[in-house]
Amino acid sequence: MSEREVDVVVIGAGAVGENVADYAHRSGLSTVMVESELVGGECSYWACMPSKALLRTADAVVAARRLPGVTAEYDVEAVLKRRDSIAHGWDDSSQVDWAEGAGIPVVRGRARLDGERVVRVGDEVFRARHAVVVATGSRPVRPPIPGIDSVRVWTSRDATSAHAVPRRLGVLGGGVVGCELAQAWRRLGSEVVLLVRGPRLLPSVEPVGSEKVAAGLRRDGVDVRLDTGLDSVAADGDAIALQVGPAGSRPETIVVDELLVATGRRPNVDDLGLESVGVTPDGPLTVDDTGLVQGIDGQWLYAAGDVTGRAPLTHQGKYDARIVGAAIGARAAGDPVDTAPWGEHVATADHAAVPQVVFTDPEVASVGRTAEQAKEAGLNVRVVDLPIAVAGSTIQADDYDGAVRMVVDEDRGVLVGLTFVGQDTAEMLHAATIAVVGEVPLRRLWHAVPAYPTISEVWLRLLEAYRSG
Repeated sequence: MSEREVDVVVIGAGAVGENVADYAHRSGLSTVMVESELVGGECSYWACMPSKALLRTADAVVAARRLPGVTAEYDVEAVLKRRDSIAHGWDDSSQVDWAEGAGIPVVRGRARLDGERVVRVGDEVFRARHAVVVATGSRPVRPPIPGIDSVRVWTSRDATSAHAVPRRLGVLGGGVVGCELAQAWRRLGSEVVLLVRGPRLLPSVEPVGSEKVAAGLRRDGVDVRLDTGLDSVAADGDAIALQVGPAGSRPETIVVDELLVATGRRPNVDDLGLESVGVTPDGPLTVDDTGLVQGIDGQWLYAAGDVTGRAPLTHQGKYDARIVGAAIGARAAGDPVDTAPWGEHVATADHAAVPQVVFTDPEVASVGRTAEQAKEAGLNVRVVDLPIAVAGSTIQADDYDGAVRMVVDEDRGVLVGLTFVGQDTAEMLHAATIAVVGEVPLRRLWHAVPAYPTISEVWLRLLEAYRSG
């Protein structure tokens, strides 16, 4: 048994853990990261990066075909090969080289807390002088469907790393993962059926986003079935038989070669030894805006990313990580911690300024509150809905089909939510994010002139509609 004393121990070396460690180390603190799988984590190898690689080529080709006189094709094997390259062949040596080159050692193994500021990794014990950070992410949830444990199923990891295109693919779940991967594999050649228990896809986005994504998937040939449950699963030779149907109806049998279960994720809080410091891990770790885990004595246990359940998106987890790393550095140095809203050491944006892109075709790019969320928060809300029909979109694609919704807090005259739906809208999102975070008055936004001819001209149309309404 060996013991080491360091300033900070980060449990989990995904994108979130890397950023915590980097910012803590920049503050002059000795820092180690502990990782039981691949350094770089879910996003690098099984989520954001490989999934977008699977989507991108077909998106570009389909977009090109929307212009007159263009013919374009793509090679599926080349798409999969590029995906492998973007995932670095599931080899994390470059990420390890970065960490160790930056002076942040990587320890391989499964970490467990063993009392205050003590972390065990196999036969090694690390004692943290200042902080332990839990950045262990999340994992897929498998619903309790009869027979589902008797057959092979794809998780999102399988769906983003597969090297053969299934002839028939069933997708269970109409959230971001289900919609993106249903479209990706349909465009790569699978026959896809998408089973959604609820009445619409993407229930967390504005309804116009749900409607246009459903139409886009159906246009591609995805069999989208809303209000449809999966009643049971059984093996059918080498295939999988699904008993599906709306509630109260006679079930229908659908046979698929692979079944992707995309019904949500849960924080990775099991087997971390949290009980040894008085934390019962029955869900996300509750943290304050500096990342401190609540319910324990002292200011030493932090958490960031999906494990907190606050805003389970890679970019938002990295933001939380930067906040946590800076807060640890400030507390360790005895410096004041800026906890005022939008201060240097608080993750204020988690509450009502979270940007997100659904990389389907059409894309759904949103930030802040939906109209429903704004009303539930007690805001005096005004909503402006428009099609994206400007000179820029006309040039972007023939018959461009897009929409935008702006949510305004009338009492303050500021934007609190905005959703773009359409081809190539993701790259427009940051302007909206700045407007929401900066609480820029609409009277001032009137003077932010959009360049012509770009899709961003829709900002002018939104403000004109708002002023005339």
